[in-house]
Amino acid sequence: MVKSKAIMIGSGLSNMAAAVYLIQDGHWDGKDITFYGVDMHGANDGGITTDFTNEYWNKEHPMENTTGYVARGGRMLNYRTYVDLMDVLDRIPSVTEPGMTAAEDTRDFDSKHRTFDKARLLQGGKGIINASKMGFNNKDRELLTKLILMPDNEEEKLDNVTIADYFKDDPHMFQTNFWYMWETTFAFRTQSAAQELRRYMHQMIYEFTQIEHLVGVNRTRYNQFESMIEPLIKYLQGQNVTFIDNKIVEDWKFKDTAMQDEITVTGLKVKDVKTGDVEDVEVDDDTAVIFTNGSITDSATMGDYNTPAPENMEYGISAALWKKATERFYNLGTPDKFFNDRSASEWVSFTLTTKDHLFLNEIVRITTQEPGNALNSFLSTTPITPLNQKDINMSIVVHHQPHFTTQNPNETVLWGYFLYPRRQGEFVHKPYIKMTGKEMAQELIGQLSKVDPGPGNIKDKEKEIMDSIINNIPVYMPYASALFNNRAKTDRPEVLPKHSTNLAFTGEFAEQPYQMIFTEQSAVRSGEIAAYHFAGVPMENLVKTPRYDKDPKTLMKATKKLFD
Repeated sequence: MVKSKAIMIGSGLSNMAAAVYLIQDGHWDGKDITFYGVDMHGANDGGITTDFTNEYWNKEHPMENTTGYVARGGRMLNYRTYVDLMDVLDRIPSVTEPGMTAAEDTRDFDSKHRTFDKARLLQGGKGIINASKMGFNNKDRELLTKLILMPDNEEEKLDNVTIADYFKDDPHMFQTNFWYMWETTFAFRTQSAAQELRRYMHQMIYEFTQIEHLVGVNRTRYNQFESMIEPLIKYLQGQNVTFIDNKIVEDWKFKDTAMQDEITVTGLKVKDVKTGDVEDVEVDDDTAVIFTNGSITDSATMGDYNTPAPENMEYGISAALWKKATERFYNLGTPDKFFNDRSASEWVSFTLTTKDHLFLNEIVRITTQEPGNALNSFLSTTPITPLNQKDINMSIVVHHQPHFTTQNPNETVLWGYFLYPRRQGEFVHKPYIKMTGKEMAQELIGQLSKVDPGPGNIKDKEKEIMDSIINNIPVYMPYASALFNNRAKTDRPEVLPKHSTNLAFTGEFAEQPYQMIFTEQSAVRSGEIAAYHFAGVPMENLVKTPRYDKDPKTLMKATKKLFD
């Protein structure tokens, strides 16, 4: 049903993309689009830590040290697959590179700083692992091939099947170089949904042949807030779009009709985060409601150099609103599948800022590569899984410097994460989730010391390195991997649910055929679909999604890699 105005619940990438398409392809006036959100960036964030000390984040645990930088997470881009993202970035100007679109800015930077990771996996006593060999046995190959060849119309066979379930007769899979790299590149876990692994293997099949070097990975010039989100905000503000932050939509008012399955939003209850005041916002017949129904950074908290990130036990705010809609309508999914099992979804990340390049130079020496697009994952040397197998301890990304436009020339910023935050540190003897920023830095130095070929082990410089740290900010994200949680296809609502007259769902918890979640591609695609629907733009105008799993040359290369 064509509309002329929109209320955006959530101000992340998917809804910002929807607004761009409504304005440019739907020819809407920007003043007819209003955003409600806790912040103006969603999960693609980054900045000085003082930018993140609002009351909603750490209301009971104020940070002691608010210097340095923080990014809760970073996403790797891929031009070949992220076609909708690059389309929307080509429609807006860069905020750092005059005369370029945001997409041209990223392509220009990436062409001069190509990814080639020489130290993708590191292991104590061995150093850099030769990860060019995937490490498969015949059972691994058989099950992986069966997954890759499964047709789209049979995907429902994987409803409520975890990756561990799928490989239940083949535990060896989880000791292959392939698994270690796939797990840490895309943040899968063994208890994640097998459906999602299948979709990734289909859409990223060409990356299978080069994953040890990540040569298919592209990066933005700076952090993703400054290179992607800020250009979107500036463009939309220039189009007179209204952003209302520090607001949470807490409840719905739906139209009562004879058709009990008709979904028509007629009003919203909006709470002011700072004052607690609640107002009723009317939704008239000409207004679409475009709702990002879950966020991987909901309920996230920050610690600081001397304080662990506290656990916020609140159910995700966007998921809570989604849940209220599902209590009224039967076809809008199952939020609890994603937001009621933190053991399957939580991570802890950290952002470390130093006042000089001593630590950076040591990492360059140990890994033999320049800072830029590498992802280094540290394998354990002792059994740590329930099956007493080795696994990944932690992973770090050392960005091209500067990673923030306001960084001083002598400063370094790097990012890391613990995919399994309840595991015990090797050098700081406590669970990662209980570590302060200082202790996470000590754990990282310890992990690096295990793979340091010398001469002069990095441990010998620990005091000097620790003295160089301005800050290290731990962030607890209970839902960071929630989008991979085990599920059935019907557990996520469609972008355009049946019988909906004015409500659409966007983001990583909306179901889209074939699309991979946890990507800016799927986020933008959902916003594009919602915008075209409400603006009356034919769906055949959507950006065409490439199907590399149908390309004979790509499949031939993948087959060769499978048997290397």
